[in-house]
Amino acid sequence: MQEIENPELATKRTRMLYKLKGYPEDWIEKRMRGNAIREELTDEWKNRGAEKEKDYEILTAEILKATFGLVPSEYKKLKGFKRENLRDHMDDFELILTMLGERTTTEIHRTRDTKGVSRLKDDARAGGQIAGTTRKQIERKLGRSLVSESNFLPGKKELAGGKGK
Repeated sequence: MQEIENPELATKRTRMLYKLKGYPEDWIEKRMRGNAIREELTDEWKNRGAEKEKDYEILTAEILKATFGLVPSEYKKLKGFKRENLRDHMDDFELILTMLGERTTTEIHRTRDTKGVSRLKDDARAGGQIAGTTRKQIERKLGRSLVSESNFLPGKKELAGGKGK
C-alpha cells in the first residue's frame, strides 16, 4: 500500500535488492536508468498499436538483434541461463548499448509518428542498428567483443569480464 501511495519507495526497494545481491552502485544506477528508458519505450509501443505480450517480445528482439546480433533467447543461452532477467546480467557496455537502442527507437517512433506493429518493428530495427553501429565502432577501437558471456550469477561478487562472442 505504501508503494502505491509513494512509488519512490518501490524504486528504493529495487535499489536495495540489487545492492543486497552485490551489484556495484554505478551498475545499479545504469540499470535503474535503463528501466526508465524501457518503460518510456513500452508506453510508446502501447500508444502506437502494440497490444499483446508477443508484440513487445518481437519489438524487443528486433532492437537486441540489431544491437548485439542476438535475439534475447540466444543472448540468454550465451550467458548460460534460461529464466533469469537478461538485463540483470549485462555489463556496463551492454546496459548502455541497450539503453541507446531503446531510447533511439522511442525517438524514431515520435519523429515518424509511427503506428502499427509492423512499422514499429521497422523503427525498432533502425534504433537497434544505430546502437549496433556504435557497438562495432567501440569493438574496433578496443579490439574485443562487447557481447559478453560474463554475467552476474549467484556466488560472484562483481560483474567480471568474460569471453566475447
